[in-house]
Amino acid sequence: MKNTRIVRFLQAAVSMLLLAAAWQILSYVFPPFLFPPVPAIITRTIDILITGSLLADVLLTAWRIFAGLFSAFIFGSILALLIGQSKTMENFVTPVLTFFQGIPALSWVVFAIIWFNGIEFRVLFIMVMTTLPAFTYQILDAFRSMSKDLFEMTMSFRPSRAKLFRYLIVPTIVPGILTAWKVNLGNAARVVVVAELVGATGGVGYQLLRQQQLFDMAGAMAWTLQLVLFVLVVQQTINAIENWALRYRPVSERTM
Repeated sequence: MKNTRIVRFLQAAVSMLLLAAAWQILSYVFPPFLFPPVPAIITRTIDILITGSLLADVLLTAWRIFAGLFSAFIFGSILALLIGQSKTMENFVTPVLTFFQGIPALSWVVFAIIWFNGIEFRVLFIMVMTTLPAFTYQILDAFRSMSKDLFEMTMSFRPSRAKLFRYLIVPTIVPGILTAWKVNLGNAARVVVVAELVGATGGVGYQLLRQQQLFDMAGAMAWTLQLVLFVLVVQQTINAIENWALRYRPVSERTM
């Protein structure tokens, strides 16, 4: 298992080095405002991380992502449990979620600007509306994946609601919840930039808009890498939680 992780890490490192090498070659062919050298991008990326005022914009975007995801997760969990227990609720709620899922993120941005004044509430609204359907469906699928035989066997012991939730429902839905977080994290990172590009006065999206106005490609790449690094760190954290929470499973299931 350890050797497999090392091989995967080395393969990922090689692929990223090849991508950086290809970009560096293009920087020799095209002007810097189109393809700046890799060292210039790395320098700008480090400057953002060590400069307090710039790092504050990264942390602001991270806060907006977490706030939106946690809110959508809570509402999605409630809806999933209600749908899972009531066919009538499913018939009413599912069409609405499907309708919301088909609305582009940019449309939600436009709606939020028209409806609300506060920037933070606008971003929170956009984040929730774009990730709520996915959270609901993924948690609902995890809830419905529960083994009927296992449920009936558990009920034969006449457990309390608290014990039923703790010992059967939670272990069943945790893998689906963690997967939902990993999937929605990437979506949220893309959506928050769109939300910040229109009307925000801070954050990574706001800084990207400034770089576009200055035709500063190195700055645009550096700010983009901030989001990439954030997503990678959070995904690895979720993977660590998953490995700990699902340590009772066979290794083959967790490493595939």
